[in-house]
Amino acid sequence: MTILVTGAAGFIGANFVLDWLAQSDETVVNLDKLTYAGNQESLASLNGDARHIFVQGDIGDSALLASLLAQHQPRAVINFAAESHVDRSIHSPEDFIQTNIVGTFRLLEAVRAYWGALDAEAKTAFRFLHVSTDEVYGSLAKNEPAFTEEHRYEPNSPYSASKAASDHLVRAYHHTYGLPVLTTNCSNNYGPYHFPEKLIPLMIVNAQAGKPLPVYGDGQQIRDWLYVKDHCSAIRRVLEAGNVGEVYNVGGWNEMPNLDIVHKVCSLLDELKPRLDGKPYKEQISYVTDRPGHDRRYAIDARKIEQQLGWKPAETFESGIRKTVQWYLDNPDWVANVQSGSYREWVAKQYSAGIPA
Repeated sequence: MTILVTGAAGFIGANFVLDWLAQSDETVVNLDKLTYAGNQESLASLNGDARHIFVQGDIGDSALLASLLAQHQPRAVINFAAESHVDRSIHSPEDFIQTNIVGTFRLLEAVRAYWGALDAEAKTAFRFLHVSTDEVYGSLAKNEPAFTEEHRYEPNSPYSASKAASDHLVRAYHHTYGLPVLTTNCSNNYGPYHFPEKLIPLMIVNAQAGKPLPVYGDGQQIRDWLYVKDHCSAIRRVLEAGNVGEVYNVGGWNEMPNLDIVHKVCSLLDELKPRLDGKPYKEQISYVTDRPGHDRRYAIDARKIEQQLGWKPAETFESGIRKTVQWYLDNPDWVANVQSGSYREWVAKQYSAGIPA
């Protein structure tokens, strides 16, 4: 038995593959384009493991997709492949349209052709699981109820609009062609192997380097935080038992303002790796101009997946953030190797508050 996982050298995809192969002997075919955020070093522990087949390629490459599906005959396709950083989507929206919309369309077309040719038993058992985001639902006011699966789509950035479009394509391929799809919409992930452009790893990396810790606006943007390994366990559960055609929201039940997150990271670093001068890391916090159209609050109501599939997160935020900070402290080589010149140029451009490149 084999599964095909797209975007599996990225943050969530790599964690998914590592966790999958830690508890299953089922082969994983890993298709990743290896853009800036795709990193084979995250999967270095699988070098020489015959259960992991890595292929560098694009989900927009129809011929490659058809070849891989025909050769490996997967029982499921899990689609993590996406451009996923809101800030980058503001500067370069076309990349998001190409990968998240056109790429998803081409992947769906290839999978539809493959699935349509399977025998009756394999056809019934096959699943296409599409991994998406809570950002498709838009922004919540402070006291509004959390997003449920019935919430109206109201994306506010090129990134979230492109993911919303991909979600709609997946839904349409189920209703039009009968393709057995599943969709998950997750809240903000954090944990090991997270590319350091996102809030938590950026704070950890910058703090240790003595650089400013850039916080947008007043820092009161609220997000629900989900430890990445909890997210991976939710995806495995949805793949195993989810009802075809259904959407499952996956959240950590951890709503918190960004500034509180930064203070928590600083506090943990003060404990685990104090500054040489004895001062607190929070002195490095620097407020920068808020990004355009910054959503104020996201919150996930994850009761459906708990009630129907028996899944809930294993980590609290306290336990998950401690594991995350410790992982970055224990893996300086991984961090150093992903911080290429292009990454440094990006951070300097995005957080233009005198941050060293």
